[in-house]
Amino acid sequence: MAYENLGEGALEYYPCRYGKSKLLFRGPKRKLDTPYVAVLGGTETYGKFVEHPYAETLGEALNHTVVNFGCMNAGTDVFVNDQTVLDACSNAAVTVVQMTGAQNMSNRFYAVHPRRNDRFLRASNLLKTIYREVDFTEFNFTRHLLTTLRDVSPDKFAMVEQELKEAWVARMKTLISKIDGKIVLLWMSDHAPGASDDAGIDGTDPLFVGEEMIAELKPFVAGVVEVAVGEDEIASGYDQMVFTDLEEPAARGMLGVTAHDFVAEHLAEVLSPHL
Repeated sequence: MAYENLGEGALEYYPCRYGKSKLLFRGPKRKLDTPYVAVLGGTETYGKFVEHPYAETLGEALNHTVVNFGCMNAGTDVFVNDQTVLDACSNAAVTVVQMTGAQNMSNRFYAVHPRRNDRFLRASNLLKTIYREVDFTEFNFTRHLLTTLRDVSPDKFAMVEQELKEAWVARMKTLISKIDGKIVLLWMSDHAPGASDDAGIDGTDPLFVGEEMIAELKPFVAGVVEVAVGEDEIASGYDQMVFTDLEEPAARGMLGVTAHDFVAEHLAEVLSPHL
């Protein structure tokens, strides 16, 4: 496999910043003074362990500059609160927004880190009141928190899950409203929207996001691209990823190279008329 006998830092990501943003994006850094497509998203869009992420392949397919604003562990909050990124997207010919999970956002029940949205910061008084038996100092990550809350009380957790879904739709609408230009939403997962609506915290990313939630956003965007890859496609893409032995567990949680190729192909078809 590609990762064998490679030392630490086997894949160079050329991390870079744009303007006054404190976020680190995948490079090489692109110029924003010529026409370009902007791409927002989390770890998959960043292209962790993928030598040629879909943003790069998409640029080649379109013969157009594509700026990768994918950010490691990002949820929607990262972009809603970053004016540099919002301005860059508003100046783009079109912006692709990868739909990330609803767990990595601040909401009525808990707050997340402003840049690493998978990091749990604190529980609200409301959540502490509902879950008096839980010691919230034990948690560093949102998924660990939510798994524990579900295990403690599935009935109480139903309220938390509903809040996450409603907050996701509201935050996505806010993000869309802050971008002055055409937007295409991207679903990138191992399942189609709606295929795991009942999986809850045991599902895969984007966690808790379902068809009805996406339907609420469709009137405000130029299109929605859905790419769901199967086990065989993930396996073939895994063999083409680049990672060290220490990174193998994390790499097994990614969708792989084949998924990125599919995304670039589908996005190219949808974006071409807008360029």
